[in-house]
Amino acid sequence: MDKVVTAILGGGQGSRLAPLTRYRAKPAVPVAGKFRLIDIPISNSLHAGIDRIYVLTQFNSASLHRHIAQSYRFDVFSSGFVNILAAEQSVSNRDWYQGTADAVRQNLPRLIYKRPSEVLVLSGDQLYLMALRSFVEWHRANLADLTVAVKAVPREEAHAFGVMKIDSQGQIIDFVEKPQDSAQVEELVVPTQTLERLGFPPDPDQCLASMGIYVFKPAVLKALLDGTSATDFGHEVIPTAVPDLRVFAFGYSGYWRDIGTIPAFHHANLELTQSVPPLDLYSPTTPFYTHPRFLPGTKIEDCSVHHSVICEGSVVSGASVSNSIVGIRSMIREGTVIDSTVMMGANFYEWESDTPDTPLVGVGRNCTIRNAIIDLDSSIGDGVQLINEAGRDEVIEEDFAIRGGVIVIPRGASIPNGTVI
Repeated sequence: MDKVVTAILGGGQGSRLAPLTRYRAKPAVPVAGKFRLIDIPISNSLHAGIDRIYVLTQFNSASLHRHIAQSYRFDVFSSGFVNILAAEQSVSNRDWYQGTADAVRQNLPRLIYKRPSEVLVLSGDQLYLMALRSFVEWHRANLADLTVAVKAVPREEAHAFGVMKIDSQGQIIDFVEKPQDSAQVEELVVPTQTLERLGFPPDPDQCLASMGIYVFKPAVLKALLDGTSATDFGHEVIPTAVPDLRVFAFGYSGYWRDIGTIPAFHHANLELTQSVPPLDLYSPTTPFYTHPRFLPGTKIEDCSVHHSVICEGSVVSGASVSNSIVGIRSMIREGTVIDSTVMMGANFYEWESDTPDTPLVGVGRNCTIRNAIIDLDSSIGDGVQLINEAGRDEVIEEDFAIRGGVIVIPRGASIPNGTVI
């Protein structure tokens, strides 16, 4: 595995996650109270023994740079690294990344400079825990040119994915990106015995969907990208490769969430509050890595807490918290009720304000917050009601947004006392 290179795609603008991406790249968005999205693919790579990792990005990358520099420091005797490859002008190319394939093409000389055995391409906005070692070994065992990680999805969801047909050996013989025609989807429904061979339950009416996770032979990747105008793997590169190359599917039946939208992000976080969460954050053998912060333990005084995750350094006093994620250094004050909410916490503590009417960082007294996301370093005043009282679905304002019915308070926003949203 020390001969494999990982390329993590994180260059998109992340407009569907706005306003969480107003000041940061999508991979830098906090998740699960204490991690960043970028920690997920990096941790998966490190668990497999793959420690030569590049992160390809171009929008608002300052906080991403800072997080990676603070979090991933290998010792002087290791050849491992996690490097940012931000879009840049060169003599041969003065354009920004035009898509996933174009981002890899522009950085291909760096990715294959040390002659890796394989190039592993991962997405920067997915939540999952995958045995990437098994993925690479499956690719090698099939003598594949390219292997695509796939998940079984119901027929009615196929239109949102790249969907494929495979033969009895697992080789992909047809690939259609986001098929909209029902007759075409019908042809892509997978026989139950084929599902079983890939490790899936033999459910009827299932299709095989690409997860946007690939293993390439370096020479094949170079041949598919050099001299072409292809900008996207799903729309152009994979369909081009299928007829002429050995392209295989690798079945993955574990937890996987694409969290590219606010409702999906909100739902994926709240899933982690379940008694037995679908993604195991507590495994001693496959932990998720992040920036060590050396914070004190959480202080909870006279509270009611149900099915919630409360991260270190938080102070919760006289409040009710249910079905919620409470991030690092969160302050929740007396009389407040928080339900189905993701609090990302804070980068600092604020114990007193310069002016009496200015809210402190955290959540004030006697607030009701339901079905919301509160970004880092936000200040919620006393008596604030974040309940989407008007039942609105989409609203974009400077100090708040509603996306898919979920209230979002942007990073550093200040919501005055008594505000009702």
